Amino acid sequence: MVASAFLPELWTEILIPVCAVVGIAFSLFQWFIVSRVRVSADQGASSSSSGGSKNGYGDYLIEEEEGVNDQSVVAKCAEIQTAISEGATSFLFTEYRYVGVFMVIFAAIIFVFLGSVEGFSTENKPCTYDETKTCKPALATAAFSTIAFVLGAVTSVLSGFLGMKIATYANARTTLEARKGVGKAFIVAFRSGAVMGFLLAASGLLVLYVTINVFKIYYGDDWEGLFEAITGYGLGGSSMALFGRVGGGIYTKAADVGADLVGKIERNIPEDDPRNPAVIADNVGDNVGDIAGMGSDLFGSYAEASCAALVVASISSFGINHDFTAMCYPLLISSMGILVCLITTLFATDFFEIKAVKEIEPALKNQLIISTVIMTVGIAVVSWVGLPSSFTIFNFGTQKVVQNWQLFLCVCVGLWAGLIIGFVTEYYTSNAYSPVQDVADSCRTGAATNVIFGLALGYKSVIIPIFAIAVSIFVSFSFAAMYGVAVAALGMLSTIATGLAIDAYGPISDNAGGIAEMAGMSHRIRERTDALDAAGNTTAAIGKGFAIGSAALVSLALFGAFVSRAGVHTVDVLTPKVIIGLLVGAMLPYWFSAMTMKSVGSAALKMVEEVRRQFNTIPGLMEGTAKPDYATCVKISTDASIKEMIPPGCLVMLTPLIVGFFFGVETLSGVLAGSLVSGVQIAISASNTGGAWDNAKKYIEAGVSEHAKSLGPKGSEPHKAAVIGDTIGDPLKDTSGPSLNILIKLMAVESLVFAPFFATHGGILFKYL
Repeated sequence: MVASAFLPELWTEILIPVCAVVGIAFSLFQWFIVSRVRVSADQGASSSSSGGSKNGYGDYLIEEEEGVNDQSVVAKCAEIQTAISEGATSFLFTEYRYVGVFMVIFAAIIFVFLGSVEGFSTENKPCTYDETKTCKPALATAAFSTIAFVLGAVTSVLSGFLGMKIATYANARTTLEARKGVGKAFIVAFRSGAVMGFLLAASGLLVLYVTINVFKIYYGDDWEGLFEAITGYGLGGSSMALFGRVGGGIYTKAADVGADLVGKIERNIPEDDPRNPAVIADNVGDNVGDIAGMGSDLFGSYAEASCAALVVASISSFGINHDFTAMCYPLLISSMGILVCLITTLFATDFFEIKAVKEIEPALKNQLIISTVIMTVGIAVVSWVGLPSSFTIFNFGTQKVVQNWQLFLCVCVGLWAGLIIGFVTEYYTSNAYSPVQDVADSCRTGAATNVIFGLALGYKSVIIPIFAIAVSIFVSFSFAAMYGVAVAALGMLSTIATGLAIDAYGPISDNAGGIAEMAGMSHRIRERTDALDAAGNTTAAIGKGFAIGSAALVSLALFGAFVSRAGVHTVDVLTPKVIIGLLVGAMLPYWFSAMTMKSVGSAALKMVEEVRRQFNTIPGLMEGTAKPDYATCVKISTDASIKEMIPPGCLVMLTPLIVGFFFGVETLSGVLAGSLVSGVQIAISASNTGGAWDNAKKYIEAGVSEHAKSLGPKGSEPHKAAVIGDTIGDPLKDTSGPSLNILIKLMAVESLVFAPFFATHGGILFKYL
């Protein structure tokens, strides 16, 4: 008889929801502190965040130091913040109307396809992995998978929407606090990011846990059917993330490219200049793409990693012996992650003070290191109390004996691989290191050499992350088969609250700088917001690295679960059925990237034409005496992104259905493997190339070193070449690259959800050939 976990089931049932509630309460507490910064003219001078004289240079304002105290600036900040918030809300509501129609249609497809596996029978059936037992009918799996899909989709949409609302609430507050010191502004931006991070991580965990317990009322001892139905939760989360990422990415980059090409290069005006008609659309885009899109994306990764682990565990000794605590090991990891991230956040907001610009980036990087170190201890505790000393894991038809320390190492290898990927990403995208400085130096000879150097950097940046992922896969699979890979992915995502806080900090700081420029605030304030933004650019690249690395592990874990569920014991790459799937699967990321890149190009073309038209036809626009038509540019980005997000979304969602139904599970296995292998490489390369071009431009603009000064100032030929590189990189790092990790995850989880249908009815072409 296999031993049970040390932690009693009752304690598990209490501990997980309590940790989730603590995470939600902490996010609300952070929001309360941020809300104490007033965005109103009458209280602008006296408002303060909670720190008194802490984290800055006292509570006096820069304007007072300079003999000026212009309260109209505060009112202007509030006005700009409202315009950004309304634009972002309007876009998301428009997007969600289209996404809602898709959600209803796809929910119906799930119910019909899975219900047809046994002809909509309501009779119990022999269990797939133990025919001596009876399990709930396929119709029940269809109904509960559909419910789980809708729950996952709604949670994903809410995660993105709430993240956007928090970011637009905090951007002007960050700008106003910059008048008191860079430390004050940093605290507001970081706390706001933490609101999103903890709210998303905790709500995702709580909804999944409640869903499992509600489903358990019907399924009883049929844990195989229960956790198979739960996979719909991951599918719902990722499908919404796809549209959020693609739609938001097209929106933000159409505005960004249009604003940069006309404003910076043709008209030689600063970034975020209020005379630029696309400036509001650009700031709106930061929120709908980098905040709402990223939030939904990482929520999808978390949901899918949890689902993959639960599916494999349900047919291992945990499920056979009905050991609830051990089954909930993935949720216990996430619960511990919330507590660890809570402690880690205090190091940035309470334990240490930011007093100088140079301290910002180390403070953010330390968040990653501290959370990883503490989480390692946390994983050891969870593995000791939540797992039996020895147990078995399902491994393609056999049960593999595993020790609890081996599973601890599986989670740790994913956790530390994430840290390595993060720091390698930082090395290749931060302008503090030679790779980006070399790209900036190449601008001396024009845009062509800048593009060549940037592409080379992106290709080279793939090497170490791929080795880190490969080692993670080898170690985790050797110890605990596909369950090991799934918990390794969870290990990488265990500090998701901290990762999201750091990631959301970037767009909030970017918006804060834009508001400072548009409100006509002191150049010293803009220097501070630029410093916050520069650190945010690097952390955004680190966030994308985490998302891509975790997607690779999640996709592989889902792939293993799909192969097991579909009854495929081996995938032979030498058979024609598999090799054609591999080739097609490897091609899909290129096809998808082509569609999203062209969509950005088409939308940017319309934006450039509109910005040029306004500069040419509105008298006094360049002189600053006339106001541009911001609304038209917002409408161009909205219409283009809604229209253009549908074809890439259909490509990803329909491919598994078409391949599985017409060609069967073996060919679909090839497609999943091919898309995983090529998608990860393209995603890392695209994200890092774009990040490097962006920071090369900022390196020249900041002019903090003699080398940088020799390439500047703004408006010089090297600077113009850097802007062109940045413009090319924008859709790579913010649209195509980040969306690819959703592609590889989404196709895998969709295949897993529809595996019973494909196993029963799939491959009709080969049946009749």
